[in-house]
This record gives sequence, structure tokens and C-alpha cells, in this order.
Amino acid sequence: MIPHIRTALPGPKAKALIDRDAIVVSPSYTRSYPLVIERGSGAVVEDVDGNVFLDCTAGIAVNSTGHSHPEVVKAILEQAQRFVHMSGTDFYYEPQVRLAEELAAVAPIDGGVRSFFGNSGTEAVEACIKLSRHSTGRVNIIAFLGAFHGRTMGSLALTASKTIQRRGFGPMMPGVYHAPYPDCYRCPLGLKAENCAAECLEYLEHQLFLHLVSPEEVAAIVVEPIQGEGGYIVAPDQFLERLRELTKSHGILLVADEVQSGMGRTGKMFAIEHTSVRPDMIAIAKGIASGMPLGIAVARAGLMTWPPGAHASTFGGNPVSCAAALATLKLLKERLVANAAEVGSHLMAGLKSLAATHPLIGDVRGRGLMIGVELVRDRRTKERASEERDAAVAAAFARGLLLLGAGKNAIRFSPPLVLTREQADTAVRIFDEALSEVEKTRH
Repeated sequence: MIPHIRTALPGPKAKALIDRDAIVVSPSYTRSYPLVIERGSGAVVEDVDGNVFLDCTAGIAVNSTGHSHPEVVKAILEQAQRFVHMSGTDFYYEPQVRLAEELAAVAPIDGGVRSFFGNSGTEAVEACIKLSRHSTGRVNIIAFLGAFHGRTMGSLALTASKTIQRRGFGPMMPGVYHAPYPDCYRCPLGLKAENCAAECLEYLEHQLFLHLVSPEEVAAIVVEPIQGEGGYIVAPDQFLERLRELTKSHGILLVADEVQSGMGRTGKMFAIEHTSVRPDMIAIAKGIASGMPLGIAVARAGLMTWPPGAHASTFGGNPVSCAAALATLKLLKERLVANAAEVGSHLMAGLKSLAATHPLIGDVRGRGLMIGVELVRDRRTKERASEERDAAVAAAFARGLLLLGAGKNAIRFSPPLVLTREQADTAVRIFDEALSEVEKTRH
């Protein structure tokens, strides 16, 4: 049976490990609930006490091919038996070159494409920041409110999701400005949904550019086609398309942060492909290597002309990670991108159907298997139900469904792209039960 809960949560073995963790591991990690994983397969994980869960987190949208996909494991083992590390910044090896070739073939960027290899999403964004400044000779960067681009100091300056992520680390990297992101359910400018996207761009062009920073001094605008940590908010197509026109008119580079939305999650290889937009750079990580550490900045070849030594990473593009990524890309192209579109549509319909019986649901949004459910205390006022969101995530966990929050009051469904329709139905059923429990408690 999936899921199957055998013990109180956490079980005795899980609690013992959590107690050990509390003594020696950084308290800065954001553990949502006491899951201690022992093994996983596909969209199913088992904890150290034998409890079995349906995973709709995929390790924060990382395990795109599911837990321990046999073809990915095979690629990892074969490469590890050849050699584990040789540093692609100083030497050459085929897995890195092959992966760069594969990415050049699928990246929605005009002209030739080159790749810079790092270890994580924040490193991919850092590379895009540095390359933008280097290639344009400009210093300023524009990002959006609600954005999450990472926690290292450059990408942290772009991040504007939660104050806790920035508190105590200032001053931030200078030259960064933020504009409102078109959350058309909860417009940051207080406008009706049909006017939200247009007015966010109007603010950028006629307020930011007029009062704070000249567009001729802006190197890049960095945008998530779908904000991840910010609440799984989907930018309207016309917003991204007009943003591309605006950047071109001022010679500004457009960087698409696809760390969470890329690699098939939305039913296309990249979320930006739901529009006609062709960015200048894309930041890739998370789902690229099915759990192995890898972050990549891909850019127009004509932009990536910095000289040797300008930027490098000792472990970036590790051969084992590249082998995992090559196996992942093969699976994505063969069937998993299509499965994300098909099963994602089925899951979206199921979650939307719950709104009729659950007043807590204010909005259901997303693409493919990147779906956010926003919880509100009142649909008319859209008052955020942050505590109820946390309670719903906990109630789902108690029933064997792994979910995570996003933003202040949304729940993200980001399962492995191998999720089946039957598993999607199970997720909807358990979420239904979890919401009922929370709503009953409220009254």
C-alpha cells in the first residue's frame, strides 16, 4: 500500500536521528516535518521506521526522474568506475563536453550556446550575474519582488522572497533593483488581474527607469518564468513577451532563472518555452541531474567570451554529475516531459475540483507538474492562511503525503516527473482529507 504509515511520526529510529542532528547540524535548515528517509524509488520513499510515503516534493523539484531511477544509477556507477573527478576547469573529459552539446541542442536561445558548469542553482545565477556584467560593461541588475535566486551573496541580492533569507547579511551587493512581479491573483499594485501584468511593466519602465536607474546602465533583468519559492506564481505570457521587447530596446540581457521550473517540470523542457521568448541566458540546476549536484549557466555563445580565469569552479561539471545529467536528459526527451504535461493536467484538474468543497482554497495555478495551491481565510478578501497552510502540510505528512509550502500561504506540488495518474489521484484524495481536518479545526 502506498502510502502506508506503520508508526507514530516520527518513529523511534527517526526521532533518534533527529536528536543527533540537532546537536551537530546547522539550525539554519528549514525542515518542514520530521521525515528521515531510508530509501526511495520513483515517487515513493520509505523512512527509517518503515513508513512509506507518496512524494510530491521530489527533494524540492530535484528528483526529476524519481528516486534512484535505474538508468541514472547505472550511468553514475559506470562513470564512477572510470574516474570520479578531474576538474573540468583545468582538464577535459567527454561527459562535460557531451552535456554541453546536449544543452546547446535543447536550450531555447538563439545562435550558438555555451555552458558554464557549477554545483548548484545559486552558482548558476552567480555565473549569469558575472557574465552579464562582463559582457555588457554595465553593472546594474533588475530582479523582481517575490523572487528566489539563491543564498550566496550575489544571488542573495537578487532574492526578494522572505526577509529571513536576507536578514543579518547586509549590506547586499550594490547595483540591484527590484520591480513588482505580476501575481495576477494577488496583484502587488492592487489592480484587477487583467491589468496586473501590464502595470508591472509600466512600473518598471516609467518608475524604476525614470527615478532610480537608467536603462543604459542595466546589464540584465533576471526573471523566473514561474516564481518557485515565491509561491508558484505563473507570469502571464504577455508579461514575459513584453519584458523581452523592453530588454531588447535598451540593450539589456534577459536571464531566465529556470532552476526550479526547467528540465521538463512544466511539460516543456523549459518554462519559458510556453511563450515565444528567447532569453540570452538560462540558469539551470535542480532537475538537471536527478539529485546529483550540478548547476549550469547557458548563454548565447557570443556573450560567453570571457577569458580563461575570469570564472571557474573546481567541482563544477563533475563527471559523475554530468553522466547523471546525460541519462536524465535522455529520459526527459523520451517520455518524462510528455508525462509531466499529461499527468500534470490530470493533477491540476483534481486539485481545482477540491475548491468547490474547500473554502480554504483561493487559487490553483501552475503548469505541468509545477502546481501551487494558495490557501486563504476568506476568498473575498484573500486573507492569507499561513498557519492553515502549515497545518495542511503537516496533516498530509501524517497521512503519508509529502508536500512543501511556497511563499507565505501556498502549497507546492512538485512530484517526480514519473508520477502516474493513479498516484496523482492518491495525492488529491489525501490532500482533500488534510484540508478537511484543518477546516474542521478552524471551526
